[in-house]
Amino acid sequence: MGFCILVAHGWCKISTKSVFKKLSWVCLSLVIFTHALKTLHRNWDWESEYTLFMSALKVNKNNAKLWNNVGHALENEKNFERALKYFLQATHVQPDDIGAHMNVGRTYKNLNRTKEAEESYMTAKSLMPQIIPGKKYAARIAPNHLNVYINLANLIRANESRLEEADQLYRQAISMRPDFKQAYISRGELLLKMNKPFKAKEAYLKALELDKNNADLWYNLAIVHIELKEPNEALKIFNHALQLNPKHKLALFNSAILMQESGEVKLRPEARKRLLSYINQEPQDANGYFNLGMLCMDDKKDTEAEMWMKKAIKLQADFRSALFNLALLYSQTARELRALPVLEELLRYYPDHIKGLILKGDILMNQKKDVHGAKKCFEKILELDPSNVQGKHNLCVVYFEEKDLLKAETCLIETLALAPHEEYIRRHLNIVRDKISSATLIEQPIFPAGRTLGVPRDKSRTENVKDSRSEPRPTEKIKTSDNKSQSKSNKQLGENAGKETPHKTTKEVKEIEKKRVAALKRLEEIERILNGE
Repeated sequence: MGFCILVAHGWCKISTKSVFKKLSWVCLSLVIFTHALKTLHRNWDWESEYTLFMSALKVNKNNAKLWNNVGHALENEKNFERALKYFLQATHVQPDDIGAHMNVGRTYKNLNRTKEAEESYMTAKSLMPQIIPGKKYAARIAPNHLNVYINLANLIRANESRLEEADQLYRQAISMRPDFKQAYISRGELLLKMNKPFKAKEAYLKALELDKNNADLWYNLAIVHIELKEPNEALKIFNHALQLNPKHKLALFNSAILMQESGEVKLRPEARKRLLSYINQEPQDANGYFNLGMLCMDDKKDTEAEMWMKKAIKLQADFRSALFNLALLYSQTARELRALPVLEELLRYYPDHIKGLILKGDILMNQKKDVHGAKKCFEKILELDPSNVQGKHNLCVVYFEEKDLLKAETCLIETLALAPHEEYIRRHLNIVRDKISSATLIEQPIFPAGRTLGVPRDKSRTENVKDSRSEPRPTEKIKTSDNKSQSKSNKQLGENAGKETPHKTTKEVKEIEKKRVAALKRLEEIERILNGE
């Protein structure tokens, strides 16, 4: 600016003199032309941060800050390999530059070279003032430099055996600057990982003393209360976080999950509102749609639940929970045949999904009458989990359908040994034994033509939805209630219509008939009990 004023003033002085008038115009034109060229050339330097800092580096190569700035520009472009070269050069130009060594460590970490990253952070840490117990620091250390402790701790905490070492680093940072909020936050996260929720709570409360209006801190404190099995207190804190930031995505999502899991009907409208707000902010997150679907299943809004589940699956084709619960929804609404393709898709992605195999086997047995297909499902379950009571029990049913009563009896005895307190298994074993006894007495085929015996089977238990605070991914939830443990499509116990044999006397026939009628009455009573469940 001053140069321009001097040129203008000098030109006015000279141009008034007739002798220099032409010369003054020529000089002014030359100055304007050369500066225009310089400006045009400089515009190329301002094309990006990288070109701007590179132009400065051409002027002065002994400034570590310039080397760091070029590295930052390349880092922002995700060009970590080239950025590393400039950060390393900055450490050579100024070996005691803590920030330069931190930049090198961060870049190594981005390149998944953790060993070199740790070495760089350790070098930066060695340049920090050494901690002397009982001594107070005369000057406050800049938080940017204290981040070396945070970054180093965050790096080594990935190793489960070094969690205590990471905690020590966080405490060092706090001792050097007690108002270092980020150290409390990071330490709280680590303490949760170390299963020390009470100490984590203390860390977050200390951070809140420094910043009471930080919604993220309130959110983290709510997560601690979830770990402490205090969902009501967690919900209150989530609500406070949302007062500070009504669009806090994680608080919206997790508070809605807590409301849903509470089972309180009056909270469902607010849970729905929060999930809708969440998906407006995160339209590509399948978890939001899935949990809306689960909420609709709680409200018996089957059509809407189906819509949300399908949206979740559209966004994430292998969404385990959405696939299973959509199939379950079809099964519960008497659309079992529509559930089969969904279960096939689920088992294509997750062939070891036990509850999916149980549901598929149940549908094949009761709707498709595919005993062989159901048998394969239940055998697969027992391959995966030999102690699975539902799979074992339902395989016993298959043996019954195959008219192999002795094998069914042996199978039920083994199942009862696995679950001696399950009364329904004991009842079914008695039914099988009664059928064996009845068949032996009248010496007739066990099953008349066209009749089968369907022993009631347990449906899959419910799987609880519990979303992690980082995003996660929800586990499955089956809506079948525990007190409805019998399959709705099981057939009634078959009756023997045994004919009299020519070799029996009239008295023997009457005695056999009396026993048969008594057995049938007993079976009918059992059926009434089962149907009442």
